[in-house]
Amino acid sequence: MSGCARCAWAEGDPVMAAYHDTEWGVPLRDSRALWALLVLESFQAGLSWRTILHRREGFRAAFAGFDPEAVAAYDAARVEALVQDAGIIRSRAKIEATIGNARAYLQMMAAGEDFAAFAWGFVGGVPRLGDGTHVAASSAESEALSKALKRRGFRFVGAVTVHAWMQAAGLFNDHALGCPRRAALAPPGAA
Repeated sequence: MSGCARCAWAEGDPVMAAYHDTEWGVPLRDSRALWALLVLESFQAGLSWRTILHRREGFRAAFAGFDPEAVAAYDAARVEALVQDAGIIRSRAKIEATIGNARAYLQMMAAGEDFAAFAWGFVGGVPRLGDGTHVAASSAESEALSKALKRRGFRFVGAVTVHAWMQAAGLFNDHALGCPRRAALAPPGAA
């Protein structure tokens, strides 16, 4: 996107720029991919996305390629190993939450509740287009989705974390007005 006005948060770091240009805001409708992204967003709580993105491969290795079935089977010994893993954020609470979130995800799927359909239901199945000038920290949709996730047993899924996840997963298109990705990812008929 040379010479283009990409979103300011993605400037100054080639990893962030590449993520912005190819991933952020692209609508994800695959349940497992959405769960994997939620893992990363949950670890981001209280930290910068740059920190998480630069450790994404460490997270992928630590959490079995983001395989919820494998992660749900992690035991106390595995938690202890992960607390020592310098390739990830070594927060015991977030590690344990990820294991619990894998179990909650699997319970939803076993009950016939598709994770992607569940998440997309909070925006009516169509990405919401932000105004391009103000990026909210949360939304009515993220508040409702956060509560629904918590009722299903998920943790580290507050409204701000969930809104960031919704933006990253394309449920919200919050690219800046001058960013070419805004138009490229806009829902049909959006202005």
